[in-house]
Amino acid sequence: MNASTSKRITLIGAGLAGALLATLLARRGWVVDVYEKRGDPRLKGYQGGRSINLALAERGRHALRLAGADEAVMAQAVMMRGRMVHFLDGRCDLQRYGRDDSEVIWSVHRGELNLILLQIAQEAGANLHFHRGLAEVDFDARIARFADDRDGSLHEAAFDSLVGADGAGSALRAAMSRHADLGERTEFLGHSYKELEIPPTPDGGFSIEPNALHIWPRGRYMCIALPNDERTFTVTLFLPNEGEPSFASVRDGAQARALFERDFADALPLIPNLEQDFERNPAGLLATLYLDRWYLDERAVLLGDAAHAMVPFHGQGMNCAFEDCVALAQHLERGDDRAAAFAAFQAQRLPNARAIQAMALENYLEMRDRVDDDDYLLQRALERELAERHPDRFMPRYAMVTFHRMPYATAFERGQAQRRLLVDLTRGHDRLDSLDWNAVDAEVRARLSPLPADD
Repeated sequence: MNASTSKRITLIGAGLAGALLATLLARRGWVVDVYEKRGDPRLKGYQGGRSINLALAERGRHALRLAGADEAVMAQAVMMRGRMVHFLDGRCDLQRYGRDDSEVIWSVHRGELNLILLQIAQEAGANLHFHRGLAEVDFDARIARFADDRDGSLHEAAFDSLVGADGAGSALRAAMSRHADLGERTEFLGHSYKELEIPPTPDGGFSIEPNALHIWPRGRYMCIALPNDERTFTVTLFLPNEGEPSFASVRDGAQARALFERDFADALPLIPNLEQDFERNPAGLLATLYLDRWYLDERAVLLGDAAHAMVPFHGQGMNCAFEDCVALAQHLERGDDRAAAFAAFQAQRLPNARAIQAMALENYLEMRDRVDDDDYLLQRALERELAERHPDRFMPRYAMVTFHRMPYATAFERGQAQRRLLVDLTRGHDRLDSLDWNAVDAEVRARLSPLPADD
């Protein structure tokens, strides 16, 4: 049976995307084998290493609904209504993401989510193989070789097609690159991050407002904190790699405490183990991965971070990967030509991946350097007003990306047009009541076409 007529497929990586795609395909009658280099976290506990808390949005929830996982995941998610901005002088301001509580995002723990998705994948009929790290691929013979991390032994498995869902350091991508030029390039941000933790209060409650993503913006650097269902917050400190302050100048716990005393004074009392956390937790790199080609005829295809890793500042990495899974499953179901399915998948998803990668980079500048600017706040206020006055034409870009499933590329293009409009309309004004609303309405109708429906 060849790859064009079989319904057998081999997935590399049993993380979030791999487990979700395994479920979607197994529920459609595919024979799915999933190979994972780690042990089964359901048996030995989740060993996550570096990770930023995940923000689940509508794109991701749609995929979870299709996989029958939404209810279990949402039972452990914490709602975030908006950004709680912590100013240097100690003031706080909640900047809502949407109009009301129907437009929110959800903080989820990567480990808990992975456990849920693995369980539903197994229940759907996927075959999960742990302690099997991809060592090499013979694409001509269609044999994959896996190494057992416990004893170094090698194991062979025949395949029809391989799907790389094995993250930014993808072993399948490396194997494909040795076989064909994928046009791979990585652009490092020049900033890194460290994770810290805010524990619960002595009586077991949240130490700060639980239903918000907290941000301490400080220009070239920032802290954020996301809530967890066990009443903790995962705090992430983002600093440049060089300069002052940076991870080159802030090297140990004492220097980290001094930085917090100066720039994050209201956060400092909330992080009792600051010095220990800072010294124990490694710094994580931030980079964007670009590929010109995601597939190798019908033999292999990449998705999620393996194809388009991005910086985390729009909270869309997981949501984009889940959307990839839904799209790939749909293309595979449309016909027997596996190579055509992979080509169509890339044609659909690559432009959208590029768009959200660009928006994620832009959002870092906004989060660390603009959320406390007067001009930004005035444009945000006008943005909300225009969304009310012209719901058929104006939708904040954040809403297009987060609360809808409009293609990322469409949201990016419309967002650029809307930003130019906001800048033009607020130029020379410091408050909304000085605007000529008849002229504003005419500009919106002239410059913005009606909004498309969700994809």
